[in-house]
Amino acid sequence: MGVEIERKFLLADSSWKHNARGLVFRQAYLSTDPDRTVRVRLVEVEADKRQGWVTIKGRATGPVRAEFEYPIPAEDAEAMIETLCLDSAIEKTRYRVDHAGDVWEIDEFSGANAGLVVAEIELDSAEQPFASPPWLGLEVTDDPRYTNARLSVEPFTHWPS
Repeated sequence: MGVEIERKFLLADSSWKHNARGLVFRQAYLSTDPDRTVRVRLVEVEADKRQGWVTIKGRATGPVRAEFEYPIPAEDAEAMIETLCLDSAIEKTRYRVDHAGDVWEIDEFSGANAGLVVAEIELDSAEQPFASPPWLGLEVTDDPRYTNARLSVEPFTHWPS
């Protein structure tokens, strides 16, 4: 069974962005039920090349949850996002940043979630130690508002101040 072990953080500053290159993501949900989230994603991997993905995730217990992800044709992903998915699509640029031997994925959101920037690290175990980069801020792993599924329904720009 596929398992994702991921911790999520806000950022203290933008010093992580030095020399970072990102990929543009567009994703939407067939299901946002916390017990079985189903996501369709379209990634701009190069200027004229896109890749689609479908991902099924189970309920998170802390940083751990079941995850199954499969590539699909970009045209299928686009059609599903446009015709089958719930609510509005999430738009973001994902950057991969190396720090102390770990790879951090930093999502800089646009559209209805503009202004939100989140860093994630995938681990081999829930207890795995990692070096905190200087740009790392508050941990939000256990705050459901920061899940992409929730952001598709309750965008960051609609949150109370």
